[in-house]
Amino acid sequence: MVNPWLAMEAGTDPVERTRTVRRAHEAFLAGEAVAPPVRRVVAESWRRSADARATSDGAAPIELDGTALHSYRDAHPLARAMPVFRDLLGAIAEDGAHLLAVCDPLGRLLWVEGHQGVLRKAEQMNFVVGARWDERHAGTNAPGTALASDHAVQIFAAEHYNRQVQRWTCAAAPLHDLRTGRLLGAVDITGGDHLASPHSLALVQATARAAEAHLAASAREPGVFLTALGRDEALLVVDGERLRLGRRHSEIMVLLAQHPEGLTGDQLSVSLYGEREMRPVTLRAEMSRLRHLVGPLISSRPYRLGRPVETDLAAAEREVSDGLLDAALDTYRGPLLPLSEAPGVRRLRDGLADRMRRALLGTRDPGRLCRWSHTPWGEDDLEIWEALVDALPERSPARSAPSATARRLRAAYGLTAGPATPRTRPARRATFAQPPPP
Repeated sequence: MVNPWLAMEAGTDPVERTRTVRRAHEAFLAGEAVAPPVRRVVAESWRRSADARATSDGAAPIELDGTALHSYRDAHPLARAMPVFRDLLGAIAEDGAHLLAVCDPLGRLLWVEGHQGVLRKAEQMNFVVGARWDERHAGTNAPGTALASDHAVQIFAAEHYNRQVQRWTCAAAPLHDLRTGRLLGAVDITGGDHLASPHSLALVQATARAAEAHLAASAREPGVFLTALGRDEALLVVDGERLRLGRRHSEIMVLLAQHPEGLTGDQLSVSLYGEREMRPVTLRAEMSRLRHLVGPLISSRPYRLGRPVETDLAAAEREVSDGLLDAALDTYRGPLLPLSEAPGVRRLRDGLADRMRRALLGTRDPGRLCRWSHTPWGEDDLEIWEALVDALPERSPARSAPSATARRLRAAYGLTAGPATPRTRPARRATFAQPPPP
């Protein structure tokens, strides 16, 4: 079976491949459908990039610099893995033809290392520390697409969405906290066409695994962790074993984790199904299937979790309550189980989102407001955009773009004057690209 994450099969002519994909790319930008020989992973990334209005010619934006950059990356978990990256990829990064890059979960480059000549060439497309290279801002590229798909991937030449990047080829792999399953970022090697080989992809995968193991060795004892923010299907990690839950089981685990004292069958049923009349056997059948998956982690009478479970929901709530908004923004990968209509989950989802927004609006910090406004769940939030405009100096050139967005949103909502309120925001429900099963 052909590996879909590899850019080219053995024996493929890279020159002809570049021509073919470039023609397909130009046709796609002109509004035509994309089809083979463009790989499915690339076609899906092009569509996501187009939907996000990613630039097809411009440079990636720089979001971190100066003291903020150094403080952020020094405190980032991947800082402890840099010796591993340098040991395994450092020689490649110094050979005069490649770059080593490491980014955070938002696609912001925290380290870019290599020969000075290659670094200078990369600067021309803003492949520099502090720049944001997720798909929404830079289009299809190896670190951004590895984050979006949660899988190691190669992106070859014209497969890049942005024409400025099409002279490069790159391979990247996502990095996780093995204890919690939390996405930490990605490691990338960038260079010429010769990187479109099985060896480069295998190398970044092996490097990612070695870094994950290095971080896990210095972590606390294993436990039970549930990741449900920004995911339609939650990830459960029990003593290092990863399990992707179905949507109903994700809802049950979130609700039980929020109620360590337990819930009666009636309480859990109302939280899941609302006031609809449901036969008790329906809930019992769901609990039986869940118990088959997670074993003694689920107890009965009342329904409860047999071990403490740490959730990203609870972590974000603590960080907001403690005023640690930068940490909360890192933890908040999106609304809780975005597709869930379970009343109990909706209350938790709306409650956390409102607390996050109130805290951000209260600080009037332009950097934090900008982070929220440039997400799928914040891009139509008029109140946030207007707060961002107010937070910037009156004569700052940086006000022009958010001011234009605020005017567009006001017109879309039919508003002409007066402050925006949360009620003016659309009833928007984001969905997110889901990683493959672990």
